[in-house]
Amino acid sequence: MAVTTTDAELVTALEQRATQLRIDSIRATTEAGSGHPTSCASAAEIVSTLFFSVMRYDPAEPANPRSDVFLLSKGHAAPILYAAWSQAGFIPPEELLNLRKITSDLDGHPTPRVPFVDVATGSLGQGLSVGLGMALNARLEKSDQRIYVVLGDGESAEGSVWEAAAVASYHKVNNLCATIDINRLGQSDPTMLQHDLDAYAVRWEAFGWQALKVDGHSIPELLEAYERAARTPNRPTVVLARTIKGKGIAFAEDRMGWHGRALKKGEETDTAIGALQSRLNDQPAVWAPVKPSAGRGRAPAGAVRPPAYSAGQSVATREAFGAALAALGEANPLVVALDADVKNSTFSEEFLKRFPERFFEGFIAEQNMVGATMGFAAKGKIPFASTFACFFTRAYDFIRMAAISNSNIKLVGTHAGVSIGEDGPSQMGLEDLAMACAEPNFTVLYPADAVSTWRAVEAAAAIHGPVYIRTGRPKIPVIYANDEKFETGKCKVLRQSGQDRVTLVAAGVTVFEALKAHERLAAEGIAVRVVDLYSVQPIDREALRQAARATGGRVMTVEDHYAHGGIGDAVLAALAEDRVEVHKLAVREIPRSGKPEELLDRFGISANAIVAKAKAVVERGS
Repeated sequence: MAVTTTDAELVTALEQRATQLRIDSIRATTEAGSGHPTSCASAAEIVSTLFFSVMRYDPAEPANPRSDVFLLSKGHAAPILYAAWSQAGFIPPEELLNLRKITSDLDGHPTPRVPFVDVATGSLGQGLSVGLGMALNARLEKSDQRIYVVLGDGESAEGSVWEAAAVASYHKVNNLCATIDINRLGQSDPTMLQHDLDAYAVRWEAFGWQALKVDGHSIPELLEAYERAARTPNRPTVVLARTIKGKGIAFAEDRMGWHGRALKKGEETDTAIGALQSRLNDQPAVWAPVKPSAGRGRAPAGAVRPPAYSAGQSVATREAFGAALAALGEANPLVVALDADVKNSTFSEEFLKRFPERFFEGFIAEQNMVGATMGFAAKGKIPFASTFACFFTRAYDFIRMAAISNSNIKLVGTHAGVSIGEDGPSQMGLEDLAMACAEPNFTVLYPADAVSTWRAVEAAAAIHGPVYIRTGRPKIPVIYANDEKFETGKCKVLRQSGQDRVTLVAAGVTVFEALKAHERLAAEGIAVRVVDLYSVQPIDREALRQAARATGGRVMTVEDHYAHGGIGDAVLAALAEDRVEVHKLAVREIPRSGKPEELLDRFGISANAIVAKAKAVVERGS
């Protein structure tokens, strides 16, 4: 194909911008005294081509939800991202020199503190999953938006990348385009495949992707690859870009020992920048951004219909979650649901039946499901992802990054604790509260019955930020009226009197064990107060303090969770400044199969255990 004058001018302009991106990345990391200039240098032509020729976006409105998306999965190359937005006119050039300073929002790895970053990256292997969620969202909205994800070759060893690759191919998201910066060198060793682009291509094609091999420093080859990707139907594209780590920095090119190492001020930096500047011409590159098309307005959310349960009716909280999610979907078109092949157990299939176009099957790939959920949230949806509580633990790094991003995701863990019964310890989520509560941005709700579960789902949708809801497997009686109000950060006092001697704090299934214990203790003349800790994080510190004072500082917690990091520790932390004694009943060993009531009793969290411990606490305090 003949190259026109216009084509040649574009290529020259993009090459000039790539050179300037390298210069800016070196200057920023040298000034910071740390960073990854060689990882930036290998990606310069890729970033230049995408930002200044391929993508449609408005530099003055970086958070425009209709713009094409650039996701830097290899987040350690953040300086080149900031440099690109500087060249686009959004970041003043002098601000680049504040990289990594506590006074600047230009973190060492990208975070949403800056408006052009949708999610935090840098924990490798996550960007493609997030991009998949964004691509599915664009399809749902019938938008022509395209999603571009730049990965490092080293991170393609992460299993989550291949989870995303498989699910993206299944969903045929042709608006998703990944680019792998194959610069051969990892942090401490060469990568497994080094520059074997044929091997990369075979793997990606086996996953159903279109794989395009290019010289990652050739602007014409990159332009052609992205054009081809844009016109390919029914499957995503991966651009396999062979690059040189440290490209343009002669003494660091393709050499080990330069990962994460800034150039020293003085001779090193002056030599590298001087050589790069000699390649720049006197004509500034002219660029006119192609802005995104206008989007359609979104229908407003309506009121969620209330629950309609009967007192004493036996309903599993997981079942109530499914019904509530379907009701929420009726009221709010922004609600979407994601599943990991357990929808008939989590009851999220109730949403699927009503809104199949807003339900996305992620299969048994929980890391990718949480990443895709982050992608939906970044584009304005209210996504609920559900699976067994225990399986969220394998996606914990994604959950951690969602917290850093303050991502508006809603995670619902079902089948929590030993109360699931015969399936055994591998299926029993017993550490999920510790996992979620460890993240400061997470709201953690643990409803006890169908009504409180319904209200938890409704509350989660109204909270901006990540939420975790814990639900259970067994059917349990409804104890709350349908019009009962629940507030995040508040608890419910279910039983109290002026003679209470111990405060029992429970949540979920153990609320019913505490209520049974209350009746048995009352029959023996021992009054106890029962608290339903519906909101674990934030916690109702003042209500707990009042209850503790009213019962002589004697507090017991009982939970279907391991002893560390659950409601016992949450209550301890809330009462840390008070003169109280807190006794924790929790699962303290690896459980086994059995019937739910047998397991609750064996592992010390049944009504029997509560009664025995309460008597001992009262006797000791008499």
